[in-house]
Parts: sequence; C-alpha cells; structure tokens
Amino acid sequence: MGGFFDKLKTADVFGKKGNSVLGVDIGSSSIKIVQLKRQDGAAVLETYGELSLGPYANLAIGRATSLGADKLAEALKDLVREASATTTNAGFSIPFSSSLLTFIELPTLDTRQLNKMIPIEARKYIPVPINEVMLDWFVIPNNEDAGKEAKEKRKTTEVLLVAIHNEVLTNFNTIVEKSGLITDFFEIEIFSTIRSVLDQNTTPALIVDVGAATTKVYIVEFGIVRVSHIINRGSQDVTQGISKSLNISAAKAEEIKRREGLGDSTHDVRRIALLTLDYIFSEANRVLLNYQKKNNKNVGKVILTGGGSVMKGVEDLAKQHLETEVQLGNPFGKVSTPAFLEDVLKEAGSEFSVAIGLALRKLQDFDG
Repeated sequence: MGGFFDKLKTADVFGKKGNSVLGVDIGSSSIKIVQLKRQDGAAVLETYGELSLGPYANLAIGRATSLGADKLAEALKDLVREASATTTNAGFSIPFSSSLLTFIELPTLDTRQLNKMIPIEARKYIPVPINEVMLDWFVIPNNEDAGKEAKEKRKTTEVLLVAIHNEVLTNFNTIVEKSGLITDFFEIEIFSTIRSVLDQNTTPALIVDVGAATTKVYIVEFGIVRVSHIINRGSQDVTQGISKSLNISAAKAEEIKRREGLGDSTHDVRRIALLTLDYIFSEANRVLLNYQKKNNKNVGKVILTGGGSVMKGVEDLAKQHLETEVQLGNPFGKVSTPAFLEDVLKEAGSEFSVAIGLALRKLQDFDG
C-alpha cells in the first residue's frame, strides 16, 4: 500500500475505550477519517488518516476519481485498518455537489402548517420529481438585532431547503454496509465544516474549500449558510498544469506541487500554479463582494479549508485577492491532541475539517 496513505498518522496515546466515534469524509481524490472519544468533558483525538483514491482508479495520487460503491468501500476498509480505528460507529458526509441548497420564503405559519406547505413549495425549486429526493429544511430564526426593514419582513418566514437524490443516499448506504461500519446520519459536508472551523460568531465569514476537482465557496452568518457557490477548478488543475508545462508525469507533478507550492521554484511552478489559483480566488472575491454589496455588510474573515488550502503560499495569495483577514482552518483546535502532533496537525488540519465536524456531531449525539 506504499504511497496510498500519504498523510496517515496514528495517535492512540490516550487508549481507545468507551464511546469512540468516527467521522468519514469521502471526497473526490481521497478519504479522510477521524476517530474521537469523550474524556473528562473534552473531545479527544484517538486516530486519524487520509487515503488517496487515485491508485484505486489506476490514476495518480491527487487526481479526482469517480469510483463505484464497491471500490470506495474497499478503500475505506483499507484506511480504517491502516489507521487502527477501533469503532464502527460513524457519521458520513455527503458532497455538496450531490445536494441542493436553496432558500424559500413562506408566510409565517405554525410548525404543523409549515411542514405541510414546504414539500409542496419545494417542487418549484427541485428539478427532479419530489419522490426521487430526500427533503429536509430548517426555519431561519429571526435576528433580534436586525434593522427595521428586516423586522417588517417577519410577516414571512425564510426556510433553508435541502434536497439529496435518493440514488446518492442508496450509494452511500451501500458503502457503509460493505465497509462494515454503522451510521445513523449523513450530513452535507458544509455543515460539518462549519461545526469544526467556526466559533459562535455573528460576523459573516467566507469559507473557501479548495478540493481536488472543484472549490466550494460559502458565506456563513449566524451559523447559517447564506451563499453557496462551486468553482469548477481545484488543486488537481495545478498538478495537471505542472505536468503538461514541464512534460512530466502527473505523479511527479503532484510531488513537486506538494513540496514547492507557490514558493521559490527552479521549475517556475509558481507561475503555472497561479493560472489556476488566481482564477479561484478572483471568483471567491466576486462572491464576497456581491454579498457585501447586496446585504450592505462586511465579511469579517475568510477561512481556507480542503487539501488545496495547505499548499505553500496559498494563504498569502488569498489575502492579496480577498483583502480581508484570512486564516487556515484549524479543526483540530476543537480537539485535545498529543503535543508531539501539534505542528503536524496545524499544517495538515484544514484537510480534516469535514471529518472532524462529523465526529464532533456524533459525540454531541452521545451527550444528548
């Protein structure tokens, strides 16, 4: 398995007893898992790992894949074994690209009436028959600090509508079953990320999740997703650009990208990488500026997550484009970890935002 487990670490110094939980994030280019337990009131890291999916599809590490449920289950079993995870009790993420999130506005009604009306209204926004999706919704609470104009709108209720195609859920249920794990929930990845990288802050924040195939951009206010956008470029585009420009293999290009990033490079990697990254952050800035103009409020900070966010120099480039406070997501900051892993987790932590958010929710379910 050499090379598959390129970010595999094990941190079982606390011992693994009691109600351990697993967060499982199946992305396009890799699977990440995090195992936590509750100890003395704190969430404690027991083990974590990442496995590249490229080799399972006969592709290079770092490439996005489109594997079937059987192959994904096989890969997940491999990772669980190599990371020495000891629990089968897991929460799974659903990719944002496999879901639909939209806001609808309805008359202010009691909960029973809303529950009847929402599925009917949802038909206007969902491009497939309603019986082909699983619906969920969340009534947006009123902001007590809202201005006069906002308060006058309380004659209507804003609802966040979420839809996931039944086929997607069937596929994930197959992965769960064949991997030998057990789950009682699936969660769209953005909600897991919010839980792990944001504090209880009312200031709007922009989350930029740089994945392998795409970059997801979200603006979150009061813990609620107000804007979501997908940019059809990601970190694998940097790798492919290096490979093509330097006439080298994708595997070698990925190695150079991870080692050099946007730093000084004899291969002019920085120039090549900027062709993709400048576009990504220009698009992210457009989303940010549109939100600020439309809502007449500033986005207070930007948080970078995803595998592409840990590339050398990306944080500084984001600051240049977005002209606001930018920080790398630190989901392990909400978890008790061994001191000897502190530097490693700080450097690679943003890649595990979804997996940690899932495990934290699972722990909350136990606490409840």
